[in-house]
Amino acid sequence: MTESKEPMAPDLLDIEDDAPDLSESPWAEKLAAAPVLRGRPKSEAPKISTTIRLDADILERFRADGPGWQSRINDALRDWLARR
Repeated sequence: MTESKEPMAPDLLDIEDDAPDLSESPWAEKLAAAPVLRGRPKSEAPKISTTIRLDADILERFRADGPGWQSRINDALRDWLARR
């Protein structure tokens, strides 16, 4: 069985914390004014989720080239539209 740890020495508990109190001025104002940036940045041209039915052989061919197959389908459609 392991021995229990001794309680922390009382003189260590009385050490003052040198970190500033962030709930006091001017820290509270600075923290309140800071913008909260979470997640991925918003795209200027976001993609739209849709459902499309493709022949199995077409889909297998795009998937065979590995990750990014949806982007490659998007590029192929964009090229086709540019040639029209």
